[in-house]
Amino acid sequence: MRRNWRATLSGNEPITISATDQDGIAVLTVGGDVDLATVGDFDAAVNDALERTPKALVIDLTAVDFLASAGLQALVATQQRIGTSAGFAVVANGPATSRPIQLTGLDQIFSLFSSLPEALTALG
Repeated sequence: MRRNWRATLSGNEPITISATDQDGIAVLTVGGDVDLATVGDFDAAVNDALERTPKALVIDLTAVDFLASAGLQALVATQQRIGTSAGFAVVANGPATSRPIQLTGLDQIFSLFSSLPEALTALG
């Protein structure tokens, strides 16, 4: 079951975040830039998703154009916050997202997938 429980569009900000629940897995789909100016919106969306105590959280960065160090730090903080209480995965398939995650070795800290269906299958 796919249920839209929150959609956030940060008006003039260069980030979009939509959230859905897919059979108990919270999916945050992020677009635009994840940087120092937008990481607060990103963190707020993660907090909102985790308040619902999903069995897993997937952050889909497919539509992200720029992933700054603040965004990478937010991903690590999310992984640390979740710990072993739920599953966690990141979807990134472009040079703006998967490349910095792999270059920094973060793909060794959390699960990285190239598509949302792959991540959902792995966590489901």
